[in-house]
Amino acid sequence: MTSEELLQRVRKIEIKTRGLSRNIFAGEYHSQFKGRGMAFSEVREYQPGDDVRSIDWNVTARLYKPYIKVFEEERELTVMLLVDVSGSRNFGSISQMKRDMMAEVAATLAFSTIENNDKVGVIFFSDHIEKYIPAKKGKTHVLHIIRELLSFEPQTTGTDIAGALQYFTNAQKRRCTAFLISDCISNWWRSKTAAQNMEKAVMITANRHDINVIQIYDRRDAELPDVGLLKVKDAETGQRIWIDTAVKSVRDNYAAAWKDQQSALATLLTKTGTNSITVRTDEDYVKALMQLFRNP
Repeated sequence: MTSEELLQRVRKIEIKTRGLSRNIFAGEYHSQFKGRGMAFSEVREYQPGDDVRSIDWNVTARLYKPYIKVFEEERELTVMLLVDVSGSRNFGSISQMKRDMMAEVAATLAFSTIENNDKVGVIFFSDHIEKYIPAKKGKTHVLHIIRELLSFEPQTTGTDIAGALQYFTNAQKRRCTAFLISDCISNWWRSKTAAQNMEKAVMITANRHDINVIQIYDRRDAELPDVGLLKVKDAETGQRIWIDTAVKSVRDNYAAAWKDQQSALATLLTKTGTNSITVRTDEDYVKALMQLFRNP
């Protein structure tokens, strides 16, 4: 992609997503996320009815009386976008590639953030952290993020969502609102150890921040067409194999594997109390985001 082509794409996505953030999402964003960030204010002596989870054990040990931490709502919110840049995003069978929809969704969230005078940052991840853009305010910063969303090419093609969440919780000490944007295609659910690591990472993140998962997938991620012999390539491992899609059991096994993955993901998100939406590349992501913004 040339510099001129990139600028044209940046301008096009800015016009579309900025309009959405101003005209559709402004009220929903403000009511749902504004004020959910909490900052430490003071400690005071424990009173009956206080949440025991707020007890400051260090102060309690020093003074021999229970004390709790008091928090107040932050007037300024920080939003972090955790964007999956693994190889599987480079696929689309109908209207657009997954990476293009991911970029539009991330840009819409970024513009919604600055429209409310908040800060936004980005973490690009594959099977390691590819790039970290600290949270800032302003249109210039958001346009920089959009350019990166459209042009960034990762060093590797794998996926490690747990690793991305661990990096995020270590890098972002103050509570913020985060959006994990990914197709969520990974084998974490096939291994007991990997599943435990994933659950731990999501649980820690959900306890420290307001985390929302936006899964973007293609129809062919979930089902195969009946078109006979196909040579397919795993976008993350590079492995190539021939499959006969005319065989019903092949199509059924493929669909079953997708359902198993989705079931494991749904169970994990429910268990950790994580808000989420799932959007297919030929569907309207605006409706899905509205649903996410209106969730309690």
